[in-house]
Amino acid sequence: MYVKKPFYLFLIIFLGIGCQNNGAEMNPFLIDYDTPYQIPPFEKIEFSHYEPAFEEGMKQHLSEIEVIASNNESPTFENTIAELERSGKTLDKVANVFFNLLGSNTSDEMDALAMKISPVLSAHSDSILLNKDLFSRIKSLHDQKDSLELSTEQRRLISETFKNFTRSGANLSDSEMKRLVDINSSLSTLSVKFDQNVLKETNGFSLVIDSEDELDGLPEEEIRQAALLAESEGHTGKWVFKPTRVSMYPFLTYSTQRELREELYNSYIQRGDNDNEFDNKSLIVEMLELRKEKAKLMGFESHADYVLDDTMAKKTSRVDDLLQQIWKPGIARAKSEADEMQNLIKQEGGNFELAAWDWWHYSEKIRQNKFDFTEEEVKPYFSEDKVLQGAFDVASKLFEISFVERDDLPKYRDNIRSFEVLNTEKEIIGIFYTDYTLRPNKGGGAWMNTFRSQSKFDGRQIPIVVNVCNFPPKNEDGVSLLSFEQVETLFHEFGHGLHGLLSDANYPSLSGTSVTRDYVEFPSQMMENWAREPEVIKTFALHYQTEEPIPDNLLDKISEAGTFNEGFETSEYVAAAYLDMAYHTSQEEIKDIDKFEDDALANLGLIPQIESRYRSTYFGHIFAGGYSSGYYSYLWTEVLEADAFEPFREKGLFDKETASKLKEYVYASGNTEDLMTQYINYRGSEPKIEPLLKKRGLD
Repeated sequence: MYVKKPFYLFLIIFLGIGCQNNGAEMNPFLIDYDTPYQIPPFEKIEFSHYEPAFEEGMKQHLSEIEVIASNNESPTFENTIAELERSGKTLDKVANVFFNLLGSNTSDEMDALAMKISPVLSAHSDSILLNKDLFSRIKSLHDQKDSLELSTEQRRLISETFKNFTRSGANLSDSEMKRLVDINSSLSTLSVKFDQNVLKETNGFSLVIDSEDELDGLPEEEIRQAALLAESEGHTGKWVFKPTRVSMYPFLTYSTQRELREELYNSYIQRGDNDNEFDNKSLIVEMLELRKEKAKLMGFESHADYVLDDTMAKKTSRVDDLLQQIWKPGIARAKSEADEMQNLIKQEGGNFELAAWDWWHYSEKIRQNKFDFTEEEVKPYFSEDKVLQGAFDVASKLFEISFVERDDLPKYRDNIRSFEVLNTEKEIIGIFYTDYTLRPNKGGGAWMNTFRSQSKFDGRQIPIVVNVCNFPPKNEDGVSLLSFEQVETLFHEFGHGLHGLLSDANYPSLSGTSVTRDYVEFPSQMMENWAREPEVIKTFALHYQTEEPIPDNLLDKISEAGTFNEGFETSEYVAAAYLDMAYHTSQEEIKDIDKFEDDALANLGLIPQIESRYRSTYFGHIFAGGYSSGYYSYLWTEVLEADAFEPFREKGLFDKETASKLKEYVYASGNTEDLMTQYINYRGSEPKIEPLLKKRGLD
C-alpha cells in the first residue's frame, strides 16, 4: 500500500458505525454490484448511502465473527482462518470506496463523517482483535501449524493472523484491553483531524499577484496556470500561487522576486503551525503520548520498538545505522552545494545569505550553467498521456501484460481514466484507474489504493487498483506536461499499481501490497529505474506538438544531471526520517513541538539552508498515514531496489529470465512468504548498500 497512503487506508479491514438504515433496495453497497467486473457503481453512490452501509456491514461482520468464535468444533484452517478471510465483505465494499474517495475526492460532508466514524471504526476493530474466544482458536492453530497438512501460504496466513492479534493486544488483561481500546479510538480521531487540518491550511492560503512585474522569470505556462487558478478563486485578472508542490516549486525555481518566494515558501512550511483552529501541535503532543503509552502496554520501550518489531529492520539500531551511512556523505555534499550557491549570489552582487526559499532558484541557475538546459525545455517532451503509455510499455516488456482503455467503466469523476489489464492469454487480470490531475478536494502527494484486493481461494477475484497523483491541469492544447520528477512519480505509483495488479495470492490478507512498511516501497521504487534509462525515455519523450523525439543532446544532459542536487535531496529526506525516529524513541514528555523539532535537527547537523522534507505539523506520513517510525522505509527499500536493478544493468533492461524472477518473487508474491526469503529467491543474496551509494553519486 504504500505506499504513500494516508491513515484511513489502515481502517478498512475492520469497520463499523451505528446509524439509520435506509434499506438495502436503495443502497448500492448492500446489494451485488451490477457492473462490469463488479466495480463499485460510483455514479449511483450518494453520500447518504455510507452510514447505513457501515451499520449493516458492521452487523454482518460481527455476526460472522461470532459464528467463528463460538464454533464447537475443533479449530481448523478452514473453519477459523479461511472464514476470517471471508468475513466482512459488505464492510469492505463501503470502506474501500469511502476511504479512497476521502483522500482523492473529499467534501466537507465526507470530512465530517470521517471524524464521526473514526473512533467507532477503531472500537469495532478492537472488538474483533480482542475477542478471546476467537484468539484462542487462532492460537491453537498457530501452536500446531507446523504439524498440519498446510501449504506454505496457509502457514504464513496463520502466522500473520496470530501476529496481528497479539500485536493488537490479544494477550493483554481485561483492564489493559479496555485502556487500549480507548487509546486506539483517540488515535484514529486525532489522525483524521491532523490530515484535515493540513488540507484546510493548504487550501486556505493564496499568494495573489496583481502586477505583471512580479511575475518576472516565470515561464509562460506557469503564468497561464496561475491565471486559471486565480479565476477559480474569484481573482479575475490576477495570478494565484498555492502552497502545493505543483504550484510552489515552479515559483520558487523561476521567480526573481525573493520576498514573494519567501512568503510562499513560509506558507508551505508553516502549515499546521499557525496557532489557529487548524494548528496541529497539540494533536501531535497527544498522539505521541498515546503512542508511548500503547507501546508500554504492549511490552515495548518505545513506539519505535513496537513498530519495528514487525518490519524487516526489526531494531532501531539498524535504522540508525542506515540513516547515518547515507547522512554523512549526503550532508557533506549539501554543504558543498550551499557554498556553490552562496558564491553565485555574491557574483551576482547579492548581499544576503542563502536561505531555504532560495535553494530552488539558485540550484536551477547552477544546473543551467553546468548542463545547459532548463526544466521548461524538458516538459514539452513529457506529456502525461505519453509517459503513462511509456510505463505501460515497460510493464508489457517485463511482465507480458497489456492495458486496454475502457471509456464505459464506472468512475467517480469524468477526467479519470480506466483500463483493463490483460495477460498473454487475453484474460482480464485486473482493472487500473488513473486519477492524476491536481484539484482542491484531493489530498497532497501521490499514492496507490485498491477498491478490491486480488484473491483466488473462493474463486478468482481480480484487483481494482487506482493511482492518485497531483499533476498540472491541461494546458491550452489539452495536454498536461510533467517535470522529470513527476515522470518518476508516475512510474513510482505505477510500480505500486503493478504490485496490486500482478498479485497471485490465494488469500486477500496476503495479496498485493499487504507487506511491511520497509518492503512496500520496493516494487514502486524499482519501477523508477526504467524511467531514468535513456533507452526507455526515448520511447515516450515525444514533443507534444510536433511528435519529434527528445534530442539526444537534451537526453544526455538529463542523464548527466541525474545526481545533481543530490546532497539536498538526501539531506532533507534523512532529516525527516531522523525526526520521525527522534519523536518515537524519546522517553521524555514532549510539550513544545517546534523546540523538539529544532533541537533534533540541530543535533543531527542539518544546515539552516535546508528544511526537513516534512516539518512536524504537516508530516502526514507519520501522523496521518501509517508511517510512524517508518519513514526510513523509502531509504531501506531504495537499498533493495538499487541492488535488485543490478542484474538488469548487467543482462539488459528487459532480460526475460530476470524479469520473470522479478515478477514471481516480488510483484506476484505479496506477503505469502518471508519477505527477505522472497528477495533472496529473486536476487540470490541479501541486498548490499553499495549500489545505492553509487546511484546517488555518494560513493
